[in-house]
Amino acid sequence: MAETYKGGCHCGKVRYEVKLDLNELISCNCSICAKTASILAFVPAQEFKLLSGEDALTDYQFGKKHVHHLFCSTCGIRSFGSGEMPDGRAMRAINVRCLEGVNVDTLKITPFDGKSL
Repeated sequence: MAETYKGGCHCGKVRYEVKLDLNELISCNCSICAKTASILAFVPAQEFKLLSGEDALTDYQFGKKHVHHLFCSTCGIRSFGSGEMPDGRAMRAINVRCLEGVNVDTLKITPFDGKSL
């Protein structure tokens, strides 16, 4: 069941609100997710609202450059990213570790083989 959560970076410059279901989470083994230990939930862009920090975000892309790996230019935290769903709709990739009040140790997380893409 989708709920609304607040999240953001470590220093607080980047803040957002997102409506998502914590029952569909992945742990990707691609080169960047493995190194940052991200736990991800994907949501349509309209379920995401950036509250502050647009001017603090830096974009990093690699490989096929399909995903914008956004991070705070002050503290370096990747609290969310953006791209497109397989059907072309705009999406946000939420790092669940950056959501307030969420204990990832209590959630079901599905491994995803992003390394093979």
